[in-house]
Amino acid sequence: MFQQEKHSYQKMRMRQTSTYNTMGKLSTPNWIKEGYNNPEEYAKAHGKSVKKKETGKTFKIRKCPKCGSDKVNVMLTGEEGRGTSEWECKKCKWHGKDIEEQELSEEQFMKYLDEKGVEVA
Repeated sequence: MFQQEKHSYQKMRMRQTSTYNTMGKLSTPNWIKEGYNNPEEYAKAHGKSVKKKETGKTFKIRKCPKCGSDKVNVMLTGEEGRGTSEWECKKCKWHGKDIEEQELSEEQFMKYLDEKGVEVA
């Protein structure tokens, strides 16, 4: 009996130590090491573009890179559950992966719908 208890204890210890060993050490981010207050300042100082998030509700519009139409649909091909992220334009029959995405605020989106002639209830 004692051998079994010892064996189960050893297995438990191995499981505990293996989970701790898989995690690497955390290092201090460069923006802190170099004395910046936040990652945005660091990115700006190093010439990287900083994407500002719109506050409030945002809407994404996808457009065809060839003709600029917003009548694009995702193509469902391949295995179920594994997306290929291919798109197809209904206007010019373009298909590919690099679709243009535009993120609009609620006000900009309402203006876009007015220009397009879509009636909003």
